[in-house]
Amino acid sequence: MSYDYDLFVIGAGSGGLAASKRAASYGAKVAIAENDLVGGTCVIRGCVPKKLMVYGSHFPSLFESAAGYGWKVGDIEFDWEKFITSIDNEVKRLSRLHISFLEKAGVELITGRASLIDPHTVEVDGRKFTTDKILIAVGGRPIKPDLPGMEHSITSREIFHLQEKPKHIAIIGAGYIGTEFACIMRGLGCEVTQIIRKDKILKGFDVDIRNNIQEGMIGHGIRIITNTVVNSVEKVSAGLKLNLSGDTEENIAADVFLVATGRAPNVSGLGLENVGVKMVDSSVAGPGYSTIDAIKVNEYSQTTQANIYAVGDVTERINLTPVAIGEGRAFADSEFGNNRRIFSHEKVATAVFSTPEAATVGMTEVQAKEKFGEDGVKIYRSRFRPMFYTLPDQQERTMMKLIVNAENDEVLGAHMVGDYAAEIVQGVAIAVKMGATKKDFDATVGIHPSSAEEFVTMR
Repeated sequence: MSYDYDLFVIGAGSGGLAASKRAASYGAKVAIAENDLVGGTCVIRGCVPKKLMVYGSHFPSLFESAAGYGWKVGDIEFDWEKFITSIDNEVKRLSRLHISFLEKAGVELITGRASLIDPHTVEVDGRKFTTDKILIAVGGRPIKPDLPGMEHSITSREIFHLQEKPKHIAIIGAGYIGTEFACIMRGLGCEVTQIIRKDKILKGFDVDIRNNIQEGMIGHGIRIITNTVVNSVEKVSAGLKLNLSGDTEENIAADVFLVATGRAPNVSGLGLENVGVKMVDSSVAGPGYSTIDAIKVNEYSQTTQANIYAVGDVTERINLTPVAIGEGRAFADSEFGNNRRIFSHEKVATAVFSTPEAATVGMTEVQAKEKFGEDGVKIYRSRFRPMFYTLPDQQERTMMKLIVNAENDEVLGAHMVGDYAAEIVQGVAIAVKMGATKKDFDATVGIHPSSAEEFVTMR
């Protein structure tokens, strides 16, 4: 049968862009549909604008540090409008750049919201296209608890477009999004209150990462209210009133309320019911909180419909930009490049761009001990004040940790909290991925003086 396209990609985010360009490079006729700016969550309202905000939030601390080195810093002033506008302009520039990359690759960009009519037909704003294979790469979206007053809140979509800098921002959510924005807004001069349902932030990360980031955030003036939930939100003359219950039952007043309680696959209106694509079951995480269905895929990103595939945050796998890119390229190689392969989700490094920053690769201490037993794991840990902070006498701390298999000496996990954690752990991740041992780390000569050398000098 003849089709309009060999591959039709729904969603021009990280995974969809990577897959479409790779497939086109093999000679496939490819179209990609997008109803928003090209680039996806990462470019438009995620990694890129967030990291720019992280950079901006660090300057007050740098001005303070400069005084310790003899620099006299005069009056400083922050222009919120210029800051937000500059970030928005950069986002739009990158989106245009991605469009040019598609054009150079020979991928046709179709603007509009796509939906599935049958296993080989896609409809975009009333136009129908036939295709041999379909790749779903629509990503995820932020979700809000089903609680009274949530219409007064914002999510990670809207925070990049606030017209004024908040005086006081309240945040619910203990994950990396809530934690990162708590640190960003505090660095930019806002009063910040983060409300979490348990006693620690960043569930799933190594305990030393959780403890050290939370301690650092509190030291920077962020109020973290633990073991507490928001029951409702009210609009009042002074802004917003958050009604709490749990260990803390006071009411919190804030002018901006950020909800960062999770994300869900963006499958609404996609027409999955028309094509027999099955979903992973939903789960409920607590009152008002839930995880919405993700698309079920096998190791080759294939759904339960043989010619339909899915990659990235729309699936229940690791929701990271580089992972979506890797999954997209592996799909294209397998289906169009005569190179059938699986993308490995093992030992994937990641970072939390909080202040202090954290990065990690491999097993946590809990995971390692569950697999190998208490006596089957050796823990190496170091905590110190980096040299940079000695002259300004700032009480910043760096934590580094290696988790080692006691039987064969393999480094199972590496974790860091502190300046440049992501840059440092990216290099360490290569060694961990290759199966390096603690002896390999010990035999590596450190770069002195640096914080990174601690990874090869821990005893």
